[in-house]
Amino acid sequence: MRYVKPLRLFQDMIKANVSKRERFLGLDVGDKYVGLAVSDPENKIATPLSVLLRKKFSIDLMAEDFNNLISEFSLAGLIVGCPFDRQRLSPDGVQVKVFIDDLCKTGKLQGVKYTYWNECFTSKNVDLLLKPLTLHPVEMKTMLDKFAAVGILQGYLDYVNRNGLNLDVEDHARKS
Repeated sequence: MRYVKPLRLFQDMIKANVSKRERFLGLDVGDKYVGLAVSDPENKIATPLSVLLRKKFSIDLMAEDFNNLISEFSLAGLIVGCPFDRQRLSPDGVQVKVFIDDLCKTGKLQGVKYTYWNECFTSKNVDLLLKPLTLHPVEMKTMLDKFAAVGILQGYLDYVNRNGLNLDVEDHARKS
């Protein structure tokens, strides 16, 4: 796996594949679960996907799961939620970085690009939306993690689309 800056990840995807757009996978990494969201083929809208159980002894299995998702959804990269406080890594962010480092060490995700995106308050926002619902605690946690991943990925997609980066696709296609 290779880290790239957020805008660079999107620009690389555009340059690499003009005719068939790839998608992005959003990750909300927690102590016990990793919430997943996937973008649509146009990279405009994030939708909830699933939740992976996070266990230290199964990092190789998780890497295989990510490889399967990369193939299934034609993913260009991972958008990993990481809490920042005034552009500094928070204590909770350390566990996110350790998780990504562990995935990298498996060697099973060669060539996969990822970037970090500020996830501050995504879980709290989803929690406020879900609070009025009467759900089983496990179901509530699963929905919270998936929709937090949606918030992370949608924030990234809104940012890159708002900055006119999609115009590069049309310009690049005309030049080809």
